[in-house]
Amino acid sequence: MKHNRILFIISFLGLAALILMMNLISPTEIGPFGVLLFFTTVYISVFGITTLFVFAFERLAFKKETFRSKDYLCAAIIAFGPIMFLMARSFGAINLWTIALIAFFLILAEFFVYKKT
Repeated sequence: MKHNRILFIISFLGLAALILMMNLISPTEIGPFGVLLFFTTVYISVFGITTLFVFAFERLAFKKETFRSKDYLCAAIIAFGPIMFLMARSFGAINLWTIALIAFFLILAEFFVYKKT
């Protein structure tokens, strides 16, 4: 449970940094390091939120009280979905085919995690 608190604190700090970055810095002056920082804070924030949802789903659906490392891997894979969507959006390639490929990749990665661990 201690790991979850640390994760949620880091996720909240990442969300606060993301909000500050979006309000104080313009896209023309952000640079490559700023883009890396943007995607990192988005991932950290979404990872905290998906961990919360996975924890709630495991508790409601399967009546589990513990949170295993497999569940963290599941949340990490799901959290990568919005990053892939943002990357596709930056290339201007958002259509039904792209969304289906992103969903297929996430489902395939989840399948591999549950089969290997």
